[in-house]
Amino acid sequence: MRVVLDTNILVSALITKGTPPDQICQAWLSSKLELITSVAQIDEVMDVLARPRLRSYIDSDEAAQMVAAIHQRATVLMDVAVTKRSPDPKDDAILAIAVAAAADLLVSGDKSGMLALGDVEGIPICSAREALELALGAKSDDSR
Repeated sequence: MRVVLDTNILVSALITKGTPPDQICQAWLSSKLELITSVAQIDEVMDVLARPRLRSYIDSDEAAQMVAAIHQRATVLMDVAVTKRSPDPKDDAILAIAVAAAADLLVSGDKSGMLALGDVEGIPICSAREALELALGAKSDDSR
């Protein structure tokens, strides 16, 4: 299954182990899912991970390992045409990845933005917990 993980899912996976975002990232790392991303999203992930307010929550070695894994193991789209698809322009780049890749799922933790859209051009937008069930048939161990 081809999935796009919103940047907030990737960052959340690094902050709190065992949660649905971490579980969905572990599924990707164990080749149960194919991660689709873009050069622009990788840049965004690195920018977010470099924020001083996150330093006390994220292990810098783990962050570096995740970024390296994304470069090595994800399908990275080079030029993604971004068009207006969301009321929040910051979401358009992630939505564009899902559409360009014809992803099976887009996973986000953004309840008031991305998740509220429901889908993008027929591609379901779901929470990490929902993605675990849809993609892997697994129930999350975490109640968060």
